[in-house]
Amino acid sequence: MAEARPNVHRRRLGSALRSLRTAAGLGMEEAADRLGLAGKPALSKIENGKQRVSGLGLTAFFEIYGVDSDETRTKIKAMASLAAPGKRTNLLDEYKEVIQTDEFEDFLHLEGMASKAESYLTMVPGLLQTREYAASVVERSQQWPSKREMTRFVDLRIARQAVLAREAPLHVSCVLDEAALRRVVGGPEVMRAQLQRLLDVTEEYAHVELQVLPLGVGAHAGMNGSFRLLHFPAGPPVAVVETMTTSLYLEEDGDVGRYESALEFLRAQSLDGPASRRLIHELIKDCCT
Repeated sequence: MAEARPNVHRRRLGSALRSLRTAAGLGMEEAADRLGLAGKPALSKIENGKQRVSGLGLTAFFEIYGVDSDETRTKIKAMASLAAPGKRTNLLDEYKEVIQTDEFEDFLHLEGMASKAESYLTMVPGLLQTREYAASVVERSQQWPSKREMTRFVDLRIARQAVLAREAPLHVSCVLDEAALRRVVGGPEVMRAQLQRLLDVTEEYAHVELQVLPLGVGAHAGMNGSFRLLHFPAGPPVAVVETMTTSLYLEEDGDVGRYESALEFLRAQSLDGPASRRLIHELIKDCCT
């Protein structure tokens, strides 16, 4: 499988360069001419993430667009680093037979590059699932035609969890609907082990935060379904909204802001960390007894 299709990070870099050009008051034709590019089409490809920009090329953009701020230059260079062709998670090659859509490939690429993942979820997050819980979820999804493919997809889900233990670990902050904790997935023993896993992970890793949204809150800002906000070492966050067949990636400031506000409201309605852990302890005691 080739590099992630118009690499999401490359699109983000292109968008940032477009903003710099606009701030400099340059039209596409003039900017392309001053940059020594082959007209508007060449610059359009860069700004739409369809063509790479080398580090040497960035210097020309900075000079032509009058970017003097060291902070801005550093951020743009960091974005270019994330967009580099070698910046791809090994999972894309190792599990390519069960990565069936471009959108899921994008998600794996983004998750591997992210520094922080915030979410509201109606199911235990894949990064915190036990193998048995994951196997039950994958089997019941009715998505895979063979046992081997199901097993490989579960392997992929478990392999993704390595981001929690890497040298610069992914910071995970999840608001989890209480219904996800009460729904018995895979049977009593599997569910009990999954609940214990949530306690163990949040105790072992300071960079994993879990808040439970109680059933008693009634209507709330996440009733349209699960969503994620992925943050990166450089550039703005991306909102990820999942459907049954695909994932939507929202990068516009207005769209991302709506999800950031929704998550803020959900956190305010949720139990704090200690209270969430106490609830999970109680659910373990009561689980299917």
